[in-house]
Amino acid sequence: MTPHSPTPLLAAETPTCEREYEGVSARTGGVGGDGAAVLDDIEARPGSTTSLLRTLIGLYLRPLGGRIPSAALVRLAGDLGIPAARARTAITRLKQRGLLLAAPDGGYALNPAALPMLERGDRRIFAVRTMAAGDEWLLVSATIPETRRDLRHQLRRRLQFLGAGAVAAGLWILPGHLADEAEQLLAELDARTYTTLFRTSDPVPAEPLAGAAARWWDLDALRAEHERFLASFADLEQAEPFAAYVRLIDSWRVLPYVDPGLPSALLPDDWPGERSVREFARLSRALAPAALAHAQNAAGES
Repeated sequence: MTPHSPTPLLAAETPTCEREYEGVSARTGGVGGDGAAVLDDIEARPGSTTSLLRTLIGLYLRPLGGRIPSAALVRLAGDLGIPAARARTAITRLKQRGLLLAAPDGGYALNPAALPMLERGDRRIFAVRTMAAGDEWLLVSATIPETRRDLRHQLRRRLQFLGAGAVAAGLWILPGHLADEAEQLLAELDARTYTTLFRTSDPVPAEPLAGAAARWWDLDALRAEHERFLASFADLEQAEPFAAYVRLIDSWRVLPYVDPGLPSALLPDDWPGERSVREFARLSRALAPAALAHAQNAAGES
């Protein structure tokens, strides 16, 4: 793994899109046909019916041409163990949130406004970027008036999901390679006028940097997430490839966001993150081709 650049894990399997649709930024800029905000990566709890269907749609509607018959989508949900009635309820919810649009033929089409969100997810999920010692850091300082407490909450929540650590109230630190995503986030929230960005390759806290990093990020919680993910492999390897692959991606998709990929010198010696990446890549490559073929067959049968 090269620490200075994204490491492609599944280049051959990463979903593609024929660009029939073009859209705008998800969640704050993109809207569905009924004006609902597009469901973002942070919105659905992994393992839930809504999250599994969102993952299924994100993986397969683009290689299927952006559309899917409703019967095929319900059938694929059934292959994930989701009863038809519950699947239809969740599909309606995803349509209301702007991920899906009703197609003229009675099926569903991917909302063009969801494309940037899905493409951003592809980059995070299927590639991992970690820092090396001496790489640049980005600090975000925010001074948001009390009258905009809602914005303060949204900014804190979104920065944490981006992988930022909390240095102090209103001050966050994150890897420098996430600067573009941070700028995009601030623009989406219309928060740029309240923030100042600083770049540095040498933060100097009062204590060793590794100790400061353990305060800025909740490394115990991150460790628990990696260990939970690794523990899920036994069940996944016993499942059919389609169900196993969708559940694998659904279980993994949050980790590349909340784990900032800190330099190894700032992490405990037994840090499980590298093993998580390695095992995710191994199992993904083993399952992805058969899973895609299954989805294509299901769509073709409807």
